[in-house]
Amino acid sequence: MSPRREFDIADQMAGAAGMLGAGANVIMQLGNPGVGYGVVESTVDSGNVLLHPWKRLRTTISYLVVALFGTEDDRARYRQAVNRSHVPVHSGPDSPVPYNAFDPELQLWVAACLYVGFRDARTLFLGPMDEATADSLYEYCHRLGTSLQVPRESWPPDRGAFEAYWRVGLGRVSYDEPVREHLLKVVDLEMLPRPLRWGNAPVNRFFTVGLLPPEIRSAMRLDWSDRDQRRFDRWIARIRFVTRLTPRWVRNLPIALQLAEVRFRMRRGWRLV
Repeated sequence: MSPRREFDIADQMAGAAGMLGAGANVIMQLGNPGVGYGVVESTVDSGNVLLHPWKRLRTTISYLVVALFGTEDDRARYRQAVNRSHVPVHSGPDSPVPYNAFDPELQLWVAACLYVGFRDARTLFLGPMDEATADSLYEYCHRLGTSLQVPRESWPPDRGAFEAYWRVGLGRVSYDEPVREHLLKVVDLEMLPRPLRWGNAPVNRFFTVGLLPPEIRSAMRLDWSDRDQRRFDRWIARIRFVTRLTPRWVRNLPIALQLAEVRFRMRRGWRLV
């Protein structure tokens, strides 16, 4: 019997299929009121997805690529850039809830949402994981938090502890109307020019709503029928078939290109965030 190959995060990437969950993950993150109001009230217009959708997409993907694939130096430099952009993001005297972008608890929730989205996309589009792979993936994904301000010891020690943390977090999810309105604009791609919304907005809404946990779908008051679920399952089966046939190097090519773009920006001294 050959020895088990060491865990490699590149094996777990679902490629472009994983991007279908981007909108759902944003909704999950903003379900924590501190995160939600931190985004809605932020004065950092350069990071506002409704004002600069392409820049926001680039910086978000860059962060994920650096966190999961970058060196320690890559992660440290990106953390510094994120920190600079987070300085003005904190609640004011009229904010409905207190928040601070440097709060490790809020960042832990964001990292937890990223892990859940990544885990679920991997399972949906590449198939179920055995226990050892699932454990290794979870252990590796602490980088989604520690690449920000989350101390390593704050990442739940194992999958069981994480599920307990996640259940508590889901129970606290809520969306005040300003946050919900912001997210519905993202779901319906209102930040894009009208010609780009035609055809794309219904597709984005369908997959975004379908990829949400039922608790969050309910909290957002988004309709989803049994018929929708059957249609969703059929589409996921088709996408999984194609994804599993796609060579790993093809699935990972966008990641390699994005990491190269980040490192080019670092060498030139350009803004990362």
